Amino acid sequence: MKRTPMYEQHVAAGGRMVDFGGWELPVQYESSGIKAEHLNVRSKAGLFDVSHMGEITVEGPDAGKWISKLVTNDITVMKDFQVQYNIMCTESGGVVDDLLVYRYSPEKYLLVVNAANVEKDWDWFSTHLPADGVIIENISMKTAEAALQGPAAEAILEKVCTFDVRALKFFTFTDSAAVGGIPAIVSRTGYTGEDGFEIYVPWEKGPELWDLLLEAGKEHGILPIGLGARDSLRFEAGLPLCGHEYTDTIGPLEAGFGFFVKVDKAGGFIGQPVLKRQKEEGLKRKIVGLRLEDKGVPRSGMEAADESGRIVGTVTSGGYCPSLDANMALCCVETPTPGEGESLWVMIRDKAKKGTVVKRPFYDRKYKK
Repeated sequence: MKRTPMYEQHVAAGGRMVDFGGWELPVQYESSGIKAEHLNVRSKAGLFDVSHMGEITVEGPDAGKWISKLVTNDITVMKDFQVQYNIMCTESGGVVDDLLVYRYSPEKYLLVVNAANVEKDWDWFSTHLPADGVIIENISMKTAEAALQGPAAEAILEKVCTFDVRALKFFTFTDSAAVGGIPAIVSRTGYTGEDGFEIYVPWEKGPELWDLLLEAGKEHGILPIGLGARDSLRFEAGLPLCGHEYTDTIGPLEAGFGFFVKVDKAGGFIGQPVLKRQKEEGLKRKIVGLRLEDKGVPRSGMEAADESGRIVGTVTSGGYCPSLDANMALCCVETPTPGEGESLWVMIRDKAKKGTVVKRPFYDRKYKK
């Protein structure tokens, strides 16, 4: 298995190491646990090792035009040093991956992709690369990344930065930062529903970055956070997980992220005709939020049923939400979907467990815009 540069720090801190897509990463830390880590990010701050994420640079006179053909959002509206959330689709309207696009200039970009999809995405990019005008480089194994998240994130980062942290707006970045003296790219982004930052440094500087951020955050009650809380935080905040809310067969409109799909975008994109037709003709299924009323923990892949017992869909993500103290689920079900306040049942160990459809996201995001 691959290890991030912060591996030794995780082991020393009592991290329970697991195999996550071929990476040895902490699912939680012995001294805290998933629930405590989750709530600490909501109330104070948490530090995540996300060095397993993929980073790919795109440069050349046709860089922007090429990226635009691959993604659903409109990157032509981006300004330099902005970040934009994006989705890459297949010809059939399914999802290859979701990603962040960082624009340095019209001829230089950074793409940040999901760890489990780095090789698949690289193959996708390579397959669609033109003969000239665009140069791509996979710098994933040269780049360490830490995510500092929570209401105290800004105050912590201010202690170790050389730039005006407060001036960095939501979904913008700087590449001229020094964090504790380490040259870094810093963006005001995250995957928790809280204010926070994602910090990219040279691979070998990862341990130093990790240690200095934890030290700077001591007075604010910072904790290192594992994969378990990373997932429960994004789930509460209604953020999609590729392979769950997005799949080869569940597209971005069905998942409820149509805002990021510009079906009339000039120049088109892969999957655009299918998605445009879906929007015009209406969706055959959608993802809805569910709060379980009966005892039981819903998990991905479980079946969802209507009052008659007829199977109408499946759970894409499910589990306990510490901020709500409730078991929740996202269910992809056929339309017309039940409305808020109506019932849906999840089949848990062959027993139908009643739930109530609720508004998404489950947790009100606390971004600083």
